[in-house]
Formats: sequence, C-alpha cells, structure tokens
Amino acid sequence: MQGIENDKRTGLNIKSNISRIKNNQDGKVLASNMVYLTMLQIASYLFPLITMPYMARVIGTEGFGKIAFASAIITWIQTIADWGFNYTATREVAKNRDNPEMVSTIFSKVLWARCLLALFSLFVLIILVLTIPKFKENALIIFFTYLLIPGHILYPDWFFQAIEKMKYITILGVLFRLIFTLSVFLFIKEASDYIYQPLLVSFGYLCSGLVSLYFILIKWKVQLKAVPLRDIWHAIKSSTNIFINNLMPNLYNSFSVILLGMFCTPAHTGLFDAGKKFVILSNTGMSVISRTFFPFLSRKIDKHKWYSIFSLSIAASITMLLIVFAPWLIRIFFGADFMDSTNVLRIASLAIFFVAVNEVYGTNYLIVNRHDRTMRNITLCSSLFGFIISFPLIYYFQHIGAALVYTLSSFVLALLSYIYYRKLRKHL
Repeated sequence: MQGIENDKRTGLNIKSNISRIKNNQDGKVLASNMVYLTMLQIASYLFPLITMPYMARVIGTEGFGKIAFASAIITWIQTIADWGFNYTATREVAKNRDNPEMVSTIFSKVLWARCLLALFSLFVLIILVLTIPKFKENALIIFFTYLLIPGHILYPDWFFQAIEKMKYITILGVLFRLIFTLSVFLFIKEASDYIYQPLLVSFGYLCSGLVSLYFILIKWKVQLKAVPLRDIWHAIKSSTNIFINNLMPNLYNSFSVILLGMFCTPAHTGLFDAGKKFVILSNTGMSVISRTFFPFLSRKIDKHKWYSIFSLSIAASITMLLIVFAPWLIRIFFGADFMDSTNVLRIASLAIFFVAVNEVYGTNYLIVNRHDRTMRNITLCSSLFGFIISFPLIYYFQHIGAALVYTLSSFVLALLSYIYYRKLRKHL
C-alpha cells in the first residue's frame, strides 16, 4: 500500500511540474524562442554550405579575397551605424515593452540615429576611397558592399529580440538566406562575377527589412515619430560605451583582413577568409543564442548559471569538431586550391569558445547588469593588444598570422571578461 501511495505522489509531482512549466509564461516564451533559434541555426549553416562550394570553385581565392577585403572595410561602417543600439535599445525595449508609447519613442530614436550615422559613415568612406590607393583600386566592390547598410538598418532584428519574438527573426533570416542562395546560382557564373556577391547580399537584406517594417509599423502599431535632433544625440551619447565595446574588436578582426589586403595578395586574404568561414558561421549561431537570452537575463539574472553551462558546452563541442574535421571540411567545401586554409580553421576554431566565454560573462552578465563602462575597458584592452600584434604576425605569417591575431585577442577578451565577472560576483 505504501508503494502505491508513493507512486501516486510521484505521479502527482510530475503532473504538477508539467503544469507549472505549461503555466509559466517565461518558460513558454523561452522554449518557443529556442525552437525558432534552432531553426535559424540550421538555416545559418545549411544555406552557406550550399553556396560555399559553388562560390569557391567559380570565383577562386582571389575573388574570395576581394570580397573579404571590402567586407572588412564595411564592417567598420556597420558598427558605426549600429552604435551599440543592438544592446542598449534591446535592453530598454525589453524593460518597457508593456508601454507602447515608450516602445515607439525608443524605436524611432534608434532608427533615425542609425540613418544619420550611416550618412556620416558614407561621407568618411568616400574620403578614404579618394585618398587611399588600395581602397580606390577596389572602389566598386567597396561601394557595392556598402549598400547592405540601408538594408541592415531597415531590418531591426534587435527589436524582435527585445520583444522576444524570435519567430520573426527566423522567418526573415530564412527568407534572406533563400533569396541570396538562389541569386548566387542565377547570377554568379564566372570568376569576374564576384562583384555581384555584395549586391545579392544587399538585396536580401533589403527584402527582409521591408517585411520586418511591415510587422513593426502595421501589424504591431509601433509609431514612427519625428524625433528632435537633441533626442537623437542623447540616444547616441547614451550608447557610446557599448559602441566602443563593439567597435574595438574590429582593431584585430576586420583590421587583420584589411592588413592582409594591404600587405599581401588577394589569394592570402581569400585563404584566411575561407578558413574562417566555419568559425564565422559558428559564432553567428552562438551569437543568436546569446541574443536570445539577453532580454530574458535582463529580467531574470538569477538564471545566468544555467545559461552559462548551456552556452559554453555548445561552444566547446563545436570547437572540437571543427579542429578534428578541418581538412575534410576545407577540401569538400572549398576544393584543393584552399587546402592552406586548414590551419587557419584549426587556429581560429579555438576562438569560438573564447568568444562564447565573453558572451556569457561579458555581454550577458556585465552589460545586463549595466557595467557598460567596465565592458568597454575590457574590450579596449584586448583590442589594442590584437592591434599591436597584428602588424608583425600578418607581415611575417600572412593568413596564419591573421588567424593567430584573431584567436589570441579573443583569448585575452574572454580572460578579462571572466576576471571582472568573478570580481563583481564577490561584491554581490
């Protein structure tokens, strides 16, 4: 009889736990977001895996290198146009999402601020192209690549993240990747067609951006307001610490690609870019996890330990898989001409775990707890370290040196983030 009673109690406890999970709104939202996150990750891996082998064999190492060089330059422009709003605006909308008036105000300020910053960036870019010979030589692909900035501004994925509607990011992300994938096979037929790649990316972003604005302005009734210039300036000023935090990694990340383009041949740049492709794809997936949890942790920081175990376990697994299967991945997806990219992939794969450590203890702990200045200083130190070592390493070791710069800088960033996380925890 006692065993039967114990079984009944166990059954009741299981039913009670299931019922609690079903009735827990946060649990429902997080579970839903994780499902869409998984779908987006699959799309993030699947579509590039379809196009990469084709692109590698058609445009070759030089075409890859020229695309990478232009993309590295525009990465700086995109960072300026974002200005840290992807975190500060996300944080503010997440905390005020039950106030439609406040949400509309935040959305409007961010959109107009980003437009203003993009115009300023274009002016600076024109001056650079006119004054730097290497930029002038690649002017056409640089300006074609710049065209993704308007589409990027129109596609405010930070807003969907803030209201925890990952469903829409997934739909639009898949739509963008589908448009790009089909376009690659339609328009890129020979080596000289590499110039079309940034146009295809820009078109995909533009389509996704227009659809996203429909949902935000029409479906959810968010009002696009005329905002005084002083309010726009205040929004920019209040996000400056996060902007610096986002900008500084470019000193060792995209700047390494620019140095390769300046010191070495387009082929060296292409080898580095190919070797880093799987790392970028992995970091994109890890970033989606980080950004999914960011608004949740802004409200429930006590769940951070569970998130850290989950995120770091995935990052460690991906790192080990890429190191082991690097030669096969390069040969299958890029071909024999890119085999020198194998060591780049193995070295850069270590950075996946280091970047995840920074996301866990920096972005999703220090920034969530409004230690923006601390995170800015951490990123500044690690970025200056990467900037300093990039000149000798890239000059003497070309694409391998660029991979070392990326991984060593990511290690320093991860180490400092964890140290300051531990210091903060001691005072709580």
